Amino acid sequence: MDKKLLARFAAGLLLLTVISVARIGIAQESSSTVGIFDGHADVGTVLHAGKSEYDSSKHSYTLTGSGENIWSNSDNFQFAWKKWSADGSLTADISFVSQGGNAHRKAVLMMRQSLDPDSAYVDVALHGDGLTSLQYRDAKGAPTHEIQSNISAPPQLRIEKRGDYVSMWLAARGEKLQPAGAAMRVFFRAPFYVGIGVCSHDKDAVEKAVFSKVELKEVARAAVPDQTTLYSTLETITVASANRRVVYSIRGHFEAPNWTHDGSAFIFNADGRIQRLPVAIGQPQTIDTGFAVRCNNDHGISPDGKTLAISDQSQGDHQSIIYLLPITGGTPRRITQKSPSYWHGWSPDGKTLAYPGQRNGEFDIYTISTEGGEEKQLTTAIGLDDGPEYTPDGKYIYFNSVRTGRMQIWRMHPDGSAQEQVTSDDLNNWFPHISPDGKWLVFLSYGKEVEGHPENKDVMLRIAALKDDKVDGKIEVLAKLFGGQGTINVPSWSPDSKQLAFVSYQLIPRENAAK
Repeated sequence: MDKKLLARFAAGLLLLTVISVARIGIAQESSSTVGIFDGHADVGTVLHAGKSEYDSSKHSYTLTGSGENIWSNSDNFQFAWKKWSADGSLTADISFVSQGGNAHRKAVLMMRQSLDPDSAYVDVALHGDGLTSLQYRDAKGAPTHEIQSNISAPPQLRIEKRGDYVSMWLAARGEKLQPAGAAMRVFFRAPFYVGIGVCSHDKDAVEKAVFSKVELKEVARAAVPDQTTLYSTLETITVASANRRVVYSIRGHFEAPNWTHDGSAFIFNADGRIQRLPVAIGQPQTIDTGFAVRCNNDHGISPDGKTLAISDQSQGDHQSIIYLLPITGGTPRRITQKSPSYWHGWSPDGKTLAYPGQRNGEFDIYTISTEGGEEKQLTTAIGLDDGPEYTPDGKYIYFNSVRTGRMQIWRMHPDGSAQEQVTSDDLNNWFPHISPDGKWLVFLSYGKEVEGHPENKDVMLRIAALKDDKVDGKIEVLAKLFGGQGTINVPSWSPDSKQLAFVSYQLIPRENAAK
């Protein structure tokens, strides 16, 4: 072969290599429109080229896709997309064409920043086995996490963006579309991509999904809270993965879950009453608390699991008083004579309660015997002290205090001695909760500009490992959510220390709220 021919062959081989790399690397924007979408592409690495087709007679889209997964820090799937620059919602009925296949194959409604495989994104993903979840990667190259729905195989799905929050809406069979309780704060810079996608979850396989009744539209943000409807969602989060699951979500307000020591149920307050909700599928039932019908979000369970502490303001001066009653219900027995007092902690031996109380204009930490009697004051610093909770070994009480100018986590011995600061940062940190095995500390963090612990704010659950009752290493973000007051006021660890329960909230514009 002469030199000129060899050079041409090498140049052609190089060009072919460049084209191939482009095909399996960063997706190229397609110029061919597909129904309402501007184009389609295989994102990431796929062994079988995908395609997106529109049937105008049926007003439906059939997507064929391969790809190993939409997960971790890189995605591989077929995507039909439209560039978008506003708040909006994308709704569709979704079904897989074939039965069988990988149980984790996915058909998705997606918003993503770019067509890069590691782009930030949020999707509502219908899996082959019916699992439906809000998946998200909140920054380029970050890991993917999810919030699993408690509704399986819904026929209709929606992804909706309002501001920096993207939420999942689902319609269970025979029911109307409504908020599913899953929402995540992810920032998208305009323009971004919105569309539909398919992933086989098996690099050697190809899957098809049909998207019908597809509707993409702009939505307006609610201007003020009184134009919105509140939704409350009880979620659990697994510490090892930071993945979340919706347990119970309603239009209305409830707060502060406890997880029972046998792992079977959650206890929370709603409309002044105490509710018990099975961890398995079920509806909440009201616990009989007798005359105590104005219970607030400061309640908890004794170490032996038999007694419930409540804080109620239905009697006397209508300020919070601590009572004890059987966990199955009964007549409350008054513990604190002074008010307001708000239960927060129970000593491991079951004999002592810890709580903040306001006395002479100051909120300090107090303890009292479960038999009642005189209370003992543990803190005297100027400013609010709140949220006391015993460590499982009983050596310390953790609490939060604003005494240094910003709310931070502190600890002390049960007699009030050796008070020392645990966290020191630019956030306001509230309600420390120690895992039953004593290995983890979780607390709620507000921005530095937020005073108190108000409702309906951007907040974070943060977690730190404990060693010898001290923070060991870096404090990590466990979850970002819309919440605050009512999210995690009281102990809510699972008995095995692997999960945590909390309440998140959504404010849905009134005209969009489910009827």
